[in-house]
Amino acid sequence: MKYTVTVGKHTIPVEVKGDTVQLDGHPVRAVLAGFPRTPLRQLVVNGRARTFAMIRSADGWLVQASGRAWSVEVLDERTSALRELTGRGRGHAAGGLIRAPMPGLVVRVEVEVGQKLEAGAGVVVLEAMKMENEITTPGPGIVRAVHVGPGAAVEKGAALVELGEIEP
Repeated sequence: MKYTVTVGKHTIPVEVKGDTVQLDGHPVRAVLAGFPRTPLRQLVVNGRARTFAMIRSADGWLVQASGRAWSVEVLDERTSALRELTGRGRGHAAGGLIRAPMPGLVVRVEVEVGQKLEAGAGVVVLEAMKMENEITTPGPGIVRAVHVGPGAAVEKGAALVELGEIEP
C-alpha cells in the first residue's frame, strides 16, 4: 500500500509491503505496534525501538514524543489521487481558529494580538499526559485574538488563538 505522509512542511512517499517499508525510496524494516486502550505506539525501525503517542486530530494525527508534538497527515494513494483530481491540496487558508487537539493545561502562550506568523509557528504550549505539546499554526496569519492564558484548563476543541489573513 502506498501513502503520502506529511509532517509540517515535509512530505514523504511511503510504501508498505509486509514488514518492509520504502521511505522516500529507501527500504527499511519497520513494525508498528499499539498498546491496548492507550494512544501509545511502538515503532521498531531496523531493530531500533521508539515509543510515542498518536492522537487523532482534525487534520490527521498529533504525534508526541520526548516532550515535542507534530501534526502528521497520512493519505493513502486513493485519497491523494482524489485530491489531485478535485484540485484540493493540503494547504490551509490563511486565518481561522486554532483549537486544542486534546484536553490539557495551558503552560505558555507564545503569541500576542497583532503578531504576524508563518505556517508552523508555535502559538500555545499545552501540557497533556504529563508532556508539553507545542500547538502550531496550520498556515500563515496575523493573531486577531488569544482566547486562553497560562494556567487555563482546556477541553479538546477549545478555541486557543484566532488568526486573520495577512494583508499585503
